[in-house]
Amino acid sequence: MTSALSGTRFSILDRSRTRQGQTHPAALRETVEFGQLAERWGYHRFWVSEHHSVPGVAGSAPTVLAGAVAAATARIRVGTGGVMLPNHQPLVVAEQFGVLESLYPGRIDMGLGRSVGFTDGVRRALGHGKGDAEDFDDQLTELLGYFDGGQHGVHAWPAEGLRVPAFLLATGSGAQRAARFGLPLVIAAVTGEEAMVTAIEQYRTDFRAGPQGDAPYVMVSASVVVADTREQARRLLMPEAWSAAYSRTRGEFPPLRAPEEIEREIMTERQRGLFDESMRGHIHGSEDQVLPALRDLIGRTGADEILVHTSTFDRAARLESHRRLAAAVGLGEMAFGGSVTGRSS
Repeated sequence: MTSALSGTRFSILDRSRTRQGQTHPAALRETVEFGQLAERWGYHRFWVSEHHSVPGVAGSAPTVLAGAVAAATARIRVGTGGVMLPNHQPLVVAEQFGVLESLYPGRIDMGLGRSVGFTDGVRRALGHGKGDAEDFDDQLTELLGYFDGGQHGVHAWPAEGLRVPAFLLATGSGAQRAARFGLPLVIAAVTGEEAMVTAIEQYRTDFRAGPQGDAPYVMVSASVVVADTREQARRLLMPEAWSAAYSRTRGEFPPLRAPEEIEREIMTERQRGLFDESMRGHIHGSEDQVLPALRDLIGRTGADEILVHTSTFDRAARLESHRRLAAAVGLGEMAFGGSVTGRSS
């Protein structure tokens, strides 16, 4: 049943989402615990993200959080999905990843993106503007150069000479940029399935071998939920979908709410449309429903790796979904252990 998936790696992206009534510190501690479970279940990587001034997201300092996860684990690769390079000086990013790789050799990934702050106020607080993303090529060249050698007499100790794999998150022209720099590509179907497949095909065609790799590598980011039934899995998707709809009408991501509360919510026509839109495009259901969908996704994209991201109000159900997925795709003996009940915070 799993043979068609046996050549594909599975990894996890965790955004440290908060649930209604939960503190940000509690969400961060859960991320570290989640990383430990991901290692136990056999996932290949565990990545954390960067968001600033977002009420429902605790993950604001990805290199710091990645260090905490790496310290609490022993084998799983740990990284960022990603550090938003326009928000930082390349020298500082190189130094931070150099420290991580020095402390946890052979386990650190440097996932990079080009998004800037969510609002004008956040961008001002970060000391950047929308235009900074236009200089991304120069920032990326500078950053990678610090690992290869000094930049204009400046050395990013202890990064220099270290091998930290860099991955590029595809937004806008990201796929073409990843090909030009010879970097692994991380892509999600947020702009439509056809656009995603076209971007991947172009990436493979245009890929230029370089210090980071001699062949294209594609990681597809997907929302995957496993439960006893498709309806149960669908309900687990509701909190994140409502949060996304709320953000697009109110300008901020709220903490995740229980499905029962969302069902009682009186939505405007626009909110209902955004909610319904956010509920589409997920892989969800029982193992017998999820596995064929994953095979289809991998078949269409040729993905080398699936980066699973799932947020929901019920922490125990979320953890159990990831455990069941690991077991279903055959990630290792530990994946077949007992169920996860989780710990509420």
